[in-house]
Amino acid sequence: MRIKKTLVFVLVVGCLLYWSRPPWLSAATGGESYFQAEACYQKLRKDPQKQKYRYNWMKCIDKFREVYRRDPSGQWTAAGLYMTGTLYFELYKRSGKHSDRKEAIDHFERIVKRFPNSGYYDRAKKATRLASQDSSKSGDKKQAHRKSASGKSPSTKERFHRAEACYQSLLNHPGKQKYRDKWLHCIEKFDAVYRHDPSGPWAAASLFMSGSLYYELYKHSYNDSDRQQALENFKRIVQRYPKSGYKKKAAAAIDAIKRDENLLAVIKNGSGDREKTSDTTHKNPPTPKLSTPKKEPENNVSNAALGRLATVTGMRFWSNPNYTRLVIDLDRETTFTYKLLKKDPSLKKPQRLYVDFHHSRLGENIQKIIPIGDDLLEHARAGQYSPTAVRVVTDIKSIKTYDIFTLKDPFRIVMDIRGKGGAGADRPEKNAKPNPKIARVDPRVTTDDIVRQLSLGVRRIVIDPGHGGRDYGAPGCLKGVHEKKVVLQIAKRLARKLRKELKCEVIMTRNSDRFLTLEERTAFANTKNADLFISIHTNANRDRRAYGISTYFLNMASDEEAKRVAAKENATSTNNISDLEKILFSLMHNAKINESSRLAAHIQDSVTLHLKKKGYSRVKDKGVKQAPFYVLLGAQMPSVLIETSFISNPRECRRLVNPKYQERLCEGIVKGVKQYIKETNPTAFRDVHPQDHAIGLTAETAEITESNRNI
Repeated sequence: MRIKKTLVFVLVVGCLLYWSRPPWLSAATGGESYFQAEACYQKLRKDPQKQKYRYNWMKCIDKFREVYRRDPSGQWTAAGLYMTGTLYFELYKRSGKHSDRKEAIDHFERIVKRFPNSGYYDRAKKATRLASQDSSKSGDKKQAHRKSASGKSPSTKERFHRAEACYQSLLNHPGKQKYRDKWLHCIEKFDAVYRHDPSGPWAAASLFMSGSLYYELYKHSYNDSDRQQALENFKRIVQRYPKSGYKKKAAAAIDAIKRDENLLAVIKNGSGDREKTSDTTHKNPPTPKLSTPKKEPENNVSNAALGRLATVTGMRFWSNPNYTRLVIDLDRETTFTYKLLKKDPSLKKPQRLYVDFHHSRLGENIQKIIPIGDDLLEHARAGQYSPTAVRVVTDIKSIKTYDIFTLKDPFRIVMDIRGKGGAGADRPEKNAKPNPKIARVDPRVTTDDIVRQLSLGVRRIVIDPGHGGRDYGAPGCLKGVHEKKVVLQIAKRLARKLRKELKCEVIMTRNSDRFLTLEERTAFANTKNADLFISIHTNANRDRRAYGISTYFLNMASDEEAKRVAAKENATSTNNISDLEKILFSLMHNAKINESSRLAAHIQDSVTLHLKKKGYSRVKDKGVKQAPFYVLLGAQMPSVLIETSFISNPRECRRLVNPKYQERLCEGIVKGVKQYIKETNPTAFRDVHPQDHAIGLTAETAEITESNRNI
């Protein structure tokens, strides 16, 4: 009853303080954040059911951490840190996770070190002792259990190897690296080695590994407390182990962290050189013996561990003066970070964009330097940045924007780099005023040429027949029919009709049965400065009764069927589609979503209506949908993917292989494209009379005509 009254009193006082707080007590000082965190904690204490779930504890802990983040030196900071440690320790008593206890001690120690004048100083010291004593007791129990099971206590060396095994297991599972407790579990093992023998030959090595893991964790969490803990571990090595070989590495690590560079290079080289790469083979070093304290364990990678690292197998690129796509292939998924470095005239280094692949190695036969030599990039170069990291660097001539994203099955990194002109910078501005000095009459220009020039810049269309080569696509209902062959036939017919009807240039990504990667198709359209990109496919379903026509544009999946279709065309799983949707958030500013959706709507309506008018029964309009297709990712022009019909449906499969149906299908697509152009520019297809030649060509049309003759 007394506890209940106390809680009620605290809540009432808290509310009164909150509503009557002075002007200086605001979110900027951390006061408001603290009251919100306190309210969360009080609510949790009243609900024993919620206390069973870790999520509820972490929710309140994050609120107290916010107090520190808002004002690291403010009057509420020590209180926020103390309550964070208190909640972690209460969570530890329920979870039994030593990582929670370690977090509690870390937060208490931070108060002792940074806030000696705070009223929380004595409380934090006492809480640190209590948490450490609790650790000793639980450690004694575990020690007794291990001793009884094996007959003897594990040596310091065995403890270190167990910690290393934990770390290697974490490296081999990128999925586990997403969870904080997995990192803290391995960190606790290295810390246990240090506590077991603080003056032994393995102490400095354990502290160094603990600091390294904390910094790697920081690369995932962006939690400054992880970075700070890494710094404190390295500083401890410098102060307490001046004769250790790890002193130099720790000092270099401190310098590297302060420059916010990748710590993995320091692990081997003990150097803060930011651009250093190594192509040497790292051999497995001898393991030190306990009888020789001066010889300490080195943090190089064993041959067995190398076999479990991701391997960078190659680099590919496509470019034009204003756009470059670089693709880096790996044999398995891994984590990575990237950074754009400023030009450094003092070191004669250009502006650089680099990607660091963690837990990776360079393939033996990879071409380490790829000359690009366009207007954007000099070349791309790859190097073994450390025993467990590969760095790929691009030396930049000019850059405006860039995007970096991943594709799966197989895993690869795509780097899209755009110049100041952007895609299609060679095109003239719309509505440009004529310059009478250069406007002239060209007798070689025909009426059709002028129609072509006035069609709102839609003068180049890229048609992409899906699949090809070793990629057969979906199998048809009829024997020997596959998607790759059918879509190539349709694409060729469509190209001929577009050239005839629109008088524009049409380029196909493939004219024969050959394999192209999905990212290569988009890069092809971008480097050709296409105005429209149309990818042709056929749909398929395990249910042979499924039928209909649909048109897609790039966006989040609109429904489960859209997700299934995207997974099929991407040759990946629906789980990977969900991951890809997250990437799309950072790419939407480059995708022409609105234009693509309008183009898709016109094509979808025209195709279904045209087929019905031509007497085809049971033509199902499945509508315009959106999904994250690899082949549309990064396209810098309006782009759509057409699922022409279901090749898995008996009736529609027979139609798809019929030349007459293919012809009618293409007629509908052309009508849709024309309607899109008319909507965008109502005068695009007006009649042009011969007397218009007398007016003379503007500077704009003269430039277009000249460029068309050069194509």
